[in-house]
Amino acid sequence: MTDEKSFGALRAYYHTFGCKLNFAETSTISEMLASHGVVRCGRGETPDLVVVNTCSVTETADRKCRQAIRSYAAKWPDAAIVVTGCYAQLKSAEVAGLPGVKIVAGNDRKGELAAYIDAFVKERRATVQVTPESNDMRSFTPSCSRGDRTRFFLKVQDGCDYFCTYCTIPLARGRSRSGSIDSLVKQAAEAAATGAKEIVLTGVNIGDFGKGRPDSFIDLIRELDRVDGIERYRISSIEPNLLTDEIIAFVTDSRAFMPHFHIPLQCGADEVLRLMHRHYDTTLFARRIASIREAMPDAFIGVDLITGARGETPELFAESREFVDSLDISRLHVFPYSERADTRALSIPYVVEPAERHRRANEMIALSDRKLAEFTSRFEGTVRPVLLEHTRHIDPDTGEATMSGFTDNYLRVAVPYDAALANTIAPVTITHSNILLS
Repeated sequence: MTDEKSFGALRAYYHTFGCKLNFAETSTISEMLASHGVVRCGRGETPDLVVVNTCSVTETADRKCRQAIRSYAAKWPDAAIVVTGCYAQLKSAEVAGLPGVKIVAGNDRKGELAAYIDAFVKERRATVQVTPESNDMRSFTPSCSRGDRTRFFLKVQDGCDYFCTYCTIPLARGRSRSGSIDSLVKQAAEAAATGAKEIVLTGVNIGDFGKGRPDSFIDLIRELDRVDGIERYRISSIEPNLLTDEIIAFVTDSRAFMPHFHIPLQCGADEVLRLMHRHYDTTLFARRIASIREAMPDAFIGVDLITGARGETPELFAESREFVDSLDISRLHVFPYSERADTRALSIPYVVEPAERHRRANEMIALSDRKLAEFTSRFEGTVRPVLLEHTRHIDPDTGEATMSGFTDNYLRVAVPYDAALANTIAPVTITHSNILLS
């Protein structure tokens, strides 16, 4: 691969499944390919390349990825389909056999996609580039990008060493590794120079930042808080055992870190947490929620939850629901348990039928809806700062143009559209009608 724009005027279409980390990495991939002459496919145009960044957190995710790839192959039969991400990493042979797929690149090979595409353009030969052993995935590919969004996403960490019994992410992402504090601060400063106001810190297990080095996550956020121009940071997700009192105290008093936490619980029954090999119990989790609420009463607290995991008897589900209901949280992100090959959960004998997993999920979603309504109602009539986004929405009933954005504590609200307000932080009065709950 040379420094020249060796691809000519190839057009690429991008599709991302899964987490914020994937979206950040897709944006970085598009910027990398753009530097070699690849242009993003416009509406109505036919792409030469289709880049699919996949997820594999559940069997449903795998299925959606397969369906999308087949759909693109049928829609654009002459396009070369490039597949990367977790599904590509875990099931590379299966992906390579799908129609239209010419390049399969594992998670630690995303940074090499330009070279793989260059080779394909020259030789017209399909390739599979995947590190077969997750323990050998040691490289850290930086990513700080916005794509079409107002907010930037800064990848600070990758991989996971936890090996929870239900999870394939350590197999898909490899061992925990991080960028250096100096490099991440530099990326944040570069984002600020382009007009960035908010950065979301992303990774697989970001509280594990710095593992194997003398620095840690608290050291990182202290340094990021000093970057001029960035007015807001958000911590995308952090394990409860890694969310220390020191981190909570820092966020409370920091210049730019927002009162917003996303904390995976997965189950509110200690016996199931033990079967999952989680690194905390419900007592520790409840203590973390109480610490946040005491320090930041207005903080938004999102919580991940899995329903119907192996070992979750009806009695343990009832225990989990009661525990979750007792927490002063803002919203749940609920996922029915999905059987995953090569996970230790498959040796747990008690199996919850899929229909019951989904019934439990719906019950928890109803609980989440109630908690979110209760949380948002507390702020009606108050004024909070909102970072307004560029996108213009048209109400199909009234024809009114609106724009939306997030308050400091992560309430999405809508206001009348004004292009001059895009990417600015403006005071907005919160009302029942302008809060967007979806």
